Amino acid sequence: MLDRPVSELLKPSRRLPNQRWQIYPQKPEFAQKLAVLINISPIISQLLINRGIETPEQAQAFLNPESLVLPSPLEDFPDLAISLELLQNAIASQTKIAICGDYDADGMTSTALLLRSLRTLGAQVDYAIPSRMHEGYGINKRIVEEFHSEGVGLILTVDNGISAFEPVARARELGLAVIITDHHDIPQKLPPANAILNPKLIAESSPYRGVAGVGVAYILAVSLAQQLGETKGLIQPMLALFTLGTIADLAPLTGVNRRWVKRGLQHLPKSNLAGVQALIQVGGVQTRGEGEQGSRGAGGAGGAGGAGGAGGAGEVGEKKNIPNSSNPKSLKPEDIGFRLGPRINAVGRIGNPQTVIELLTTDDMGLALERAMQCEQINASRQQMCEQIEQEAIAYVETEFVTSLEQDRVLVVVQPNWHHGVIGIVASRLVERYGVPVFIGTYEDEEHIRGSARSIPEFHVFEALESCHDLLGKFGGHKAAGGFSLPAENLQMLRSRLIEFANQCLEPQHLKPLLKIDAEVNLNQINQQLYQQLNALHPCGMDNPDPVFWTPNVQVVEQKIVGKGHIKLTIAQTIDNQEYKIKAIAWRWGDYFRLPPRVDVAYKLRENYFNGNTTIELELIGARLPIQLQQFFASPPTPSSTTFEYNQRKYTCGFYKNGIEAELRIKNSEGKVLAMQPGHIIGLLGTNRQNGKEVDISQPHYDSIIQAALKALRVRS
Repeated sequence: MLDRPVSELLKPSRRLPNQRWQIYPQKPEFAQKLAVLINISPIISQLLINRGIETPEQAQAFLNPESLVLPSPLEDFPDLAISLELLQNAIASQTKIAICGDYDADGMTSTALLLRSLRTLGAQVDYAIPSRMHEGYGINKRIVEEFHSEGVGLILTVDNGISAFEPVARARELGLAVIITDHHDIPQKLPPANAILNPKLIAESSPYRGVAGVGVAYILAVSLAQQLGETKGLIQPMLALFTLGTIADLAPLTGVNRRWVKRGLQHLPKSNLAGVQALIQVGGVQTRGEGEQGSRGAGGAGGAGGAGGAGGAGEVGEKKNIPNSSNPKSLKPEDIGFRLGPRINAVGRIGNPQTVIELLTTDDMGLALERAMQCEQINASRQQMCEQIEQEAIAYVETEFVTSLEQDRVLVVVQPNWHHGVIGIVASRLVERYGVPVFIGTYEDEEHIRGSARSIPEFHVFEALESCHDLLGKFGGHKAAGGFSLPAENLQMLRSRLIEFANQCLEPQHLKPLLKIDAEVNLNQINQQLYQQLNALHPCGMDNPDPVFWTPNVQVVEQKIVGKGHIKLTIAQTIDNQEYKIKAIAWRWGDYFRLPPRVDVAYKLRENYFNGNTTIELELIGARLPIQLQQFFASPPTPSSTTFEYNQRKYTCGFYKNGIEAELRIKNSEGKVLAMQPGHIIGLLGTNRQNGKEVDISQPHYDSIIQAALKALRVRS
């Protein structure tokens, strides 16, 4: 037999994604009962159960959100009445109103929404957005004093302000009224505003609880229009901006967000907003049923689909039931998440937010197309910048921190000359890669650092930042993300404090990204009918994720790198002696190429349109060694060797230890041995290690004999 350690000669394949799989417990009897009660398929009822929906009433409300009777926002937001009074008085007296926005998609769509609506309602209104480069997030004293010098009487913050105690106090000191509309976490001390509208200050049971900044702006604007009796022509433009901002900000698609986004996706393709039409055109978005181009999967941005949920007036707190329609000319959440949203966000990151505000408030199609093209160019620059910084960050982490990550349980990466407009994106990619919370920063000058944070489910970013408040300048955020600044001299102390915080709330098992999987599906079950059934769950996004399925022990038949590090592949599964194949894509998985010949795969379903044909493909989001193979190599069966017959030839096979590694060896009657280790795509074939040659064990003839050997060992044990 082969006597030298196989690791000396085998070329290991790239690592697989570092994940922990959580497969929902299946409840077939309960799912069947619920399916019968509300006339849906058992697979849809199982998916609803996985999302915490277990009664017919809950299911009906989820599947038909228009059937809900919404409470008046005046009942749920204690300060809404005074906000409306302040705005009505300002409009009546022509007092100057100034909006202070933010430079992300949520903040810019909120700013545009209130600008359009207040101008239409007769207000004298302008706006300001703090400079990302020079001032950072949120209203500040400079802006307050500038507003005062311009004769502003009422300041309206959007998507910021909840933590701005000193700037708001200064505004009140100068005699200005302040309305804060925000959705970020509540600090220990609220600013002294005249009114604060924040869904985190209202009851957790409220359907308005999950709205983003643009959702608060939408509620305020629609309520004001209703109170003034001026809703005609206002609602649908505001609904379009609400939909853009809500999906781009990754707000939960539950409650009113689900209801209004479902409507908005129907209305966006025919929106009368010049800026929306220009974005759709420049972004290459095709409405459903019109295009033949491929459709990218949703990832974290939303689900594939979005049909259903008719339009309607869109008032908040309305009591009518608007029936569903099946208009196919609808956008999908991923159209916004991957095409429209990034073009808006890129401007706020590395450009001038005024470009987006003009895009979303102009009625001139020529100007709108000009601004949309500027967004396109800025987004291309942003992509290049992200790629470069990501590679530099990975190289730095691999050199400095990779060996201590398990002990530290958090990653703090600070380097000079990075653009802090895009480091948040890089932070998200590092979280995906390393499975730990990431705090990433860059130097504004020799003495000051500004950064962004992204997290994993078990780590609360805002609480972590609050625990370090004495080391920081400005900071803010919520559970999953945040921003901060600090004196450079505090960096090492901040790293130590964050490591201490992480070790208090994270266990070693948390350091692998959690992948929640809905159900097991065989490849022969995947078809257009299944895909259409899933439309009942759409629109999908945060808190209503795309259904995730898994299939065990598939064979990777073909695989190649396409684009910028994506893997395009074909996988196969044999069921009752019949082989079923399906195409798949794995975005940004270049590091895992080539995949092992046999894997368990987790995926979402996606439609692909090409040359007039529609096919269902897989979007891989997880892969692991087949569980049976993991178990075999972790605890080889006893006895650990046996004989078997394949293609009328006799073989012996067994598991053998080489140091800490186990390997499977298969020997034929001529004395040739095939040796392989789990997760490796290259095996060794020969009578001994000296004359052995490397072979690709993903090839069908090798894979078949390996499967026969594993089957024989299972039977023997």
